[in-house]
Amino acid sequence: MIEIKVNGAPRAVPPGTTIAALLGALALAPEQVAVERNGALVRRAEHESATLKDGDALEIVTLVGGG
Repeated sequence: MIEIKVNGAPRAVPPGTTIAALLGALALAPEQVAVERNGALVRRAEHESATLKDGDALEIVTLVGGG
């Protein structure tokens, strides 16, 4: 397992986990969130290929619509 932080909370994930897989494990729809890894925005098109590394810090923000 590798250790990452998600919105400031520690979390252990298997090596090779992608951002897309993490979002699935968190039951979050990729089209409804923005993901920042180590201070840089990760484009949605890169979620499938962006493999998490030990020590990564992720901020996941849910997008909310309204009027």
